[in-house]
Amino acid sequence: MGRIGWRALGVGVAVAVLATCAARAPVPPEDPHPERQSWVSRVDWQAARDEAVSVLSSYLAIDTSNPPGRETLGADYLAGLLTAEGIEVTTYAFAPGRSNLIARLKADVPQEPPLCLLSHIDVVTVEREHWKQDPFAGLVDDQGYLWGRGALDMKGVGVVELLSMVWLHRLGVPLRRDVVLLAVGDEEVDNLGVRDLAANHWDELGCAHIFNEGGMGVDGALFDGLTTFAISYTEKGALWLRMWAEGEPGHGSTPMPDSAPVRLQQALARLDTRKPEPVWSDELLQFTHAIGERTGGLTGAVLRSRSLTKALAAPRFMANPLGEAMLTNTVNVTGFGGAQAPNVVPSEVFAQLDVRMLPGVTGEQMLGELEALVDGVPGIRFERIADSPAAVSPVQDPVYDAVVRQLQIHFPDAAVGPIVMPGSTDCGELRPLGAHCYGIAPFVFTTDEMRGMHGHDERIHVDNLGRGLQVMFSIVLDVAAAAPAPAIGG
Repeated sequence: MGRIGWRALGVGVAVAVLATCAARAPVPPEDPHPERQSWVSRVDWQAARDEAVSVLSSYLAIDTSNPPGRETLGADYLAGLLTAEGIEVTTYAFAPGRSNLIARLKADVPQEPPLCLLSHIDVVTVEREHWKQDPFAGLVDDQGYLWGRGALDMKGVGVVELLSMVWLHRLGVPLRRDVVLLAVGDEEVDNLGVRDLAANHWDELGCAHIFNEGGMGVDGALFDGLTTFAISYTEKGALWLRMWAEGEPGHGSTPMPDSAPVRLQQALARLDTRKPEPVWSDELLQFTHAIGERTGGLTGAVLRSRSLTKALAAPRFMANPLGEAMLTNTVNVTGFGGAQAPNVVPSEVFAQLDVRMLPGVTGEQMLGELEALVDGVPGIRFERIADSPAAVSPVQDPVYDAVVRQLQIHFPDAAVGPIVMPGSTDCGELRPLGAHCYGIAPFVFTTDEMRGMHGHDERIHVDNLGRGLQVMFSIVLDVAAAAPAPAIGG
């Protein structure tokens, strides 16, 4: 997940995201199309788990820390696995030493446009001295944990996507739509890999639906014993600004009330007066209702009531910065610039702002709000660095329903629903192109395990990985398979 995703949000995002999910309540666990799901019984899942552990262990041992990336090493490794299975695969460089991967299983008679399984090859950097294990050894410890940078974000997801494709091919599953595997570079910094993919290969890929990172299961994030499964269907829009202040320059030894630094401080004080009201969508309230049905008691009664949720739950959510991020448009100062000599008062200085917008809010609206707040402070102007509105994938979609259905089948006691991601993933580049993109990692983590994401001691339990492979394979079957498995011996 990119530099404006988990790195900015940290482990606490799990609690706040799942507590303030935005979407409709989960659908009932309908029958999972048994003519397609019959393929699941043909896999030896213990052996499949062991294979997934071996593949991920080797993948984690490839250092694709970004910067600098070196994603070609990871792409070549994945390509070798696919080629050995007889699956057609292509890798290509989008920059020196940096590659994307594309593989495709074709439907004999396509009835629907392709399903694309997306992951990123690069991982964030590490502070080795703070790790209990070598972050690039791919070690499995005596507790059954597989250690390594990328185990959660997001080589683990990439492996279960790849092996789901492999098992489709091994079993000869007839498909009603193409299944395309995409592994890209540079998600963690500038999204250069997916941008190149979108600019130069999008038409040939034909992705109608995409599975990617963005949501997962977390155990006990809200209530003891309750697993909450998130599926991201949108990400907040991002408006990046520099707020410039101009004023009289001079010597640092003399107070200057009209200097640029003083005016910048005044403008920042105005921004601090901003107190946005929480935005409660119908979808958000439907999902809190679903969570309430699973918790029961007084808490469940509150969460099942729209009015009580707004009145009693809103203060708790807004008191948590991550909850506030889910419910409001946010403005955060992320840096400063200007002359650095301690005895010089510069004529210009700036504060860098990261503004995040809920779906339906534009950059122009947010810029207008900020300009109104600082009106009256002389010498203030805004420079727009980037402006990308939120793009939304519909949750009224059979593919989304299949994800919910399979999660509820495999985790019958979990609360399942979609979320608005405060940060960003590669889906932010693809939703505007018309693809329905859903973020799902088919694993369940504890809040302690979540601390490894962009942090120290990132790891995943081998049983969690094996179960995640079965869940992902079941989802892909539900979405893409065309016919039942033949009888054993037939």
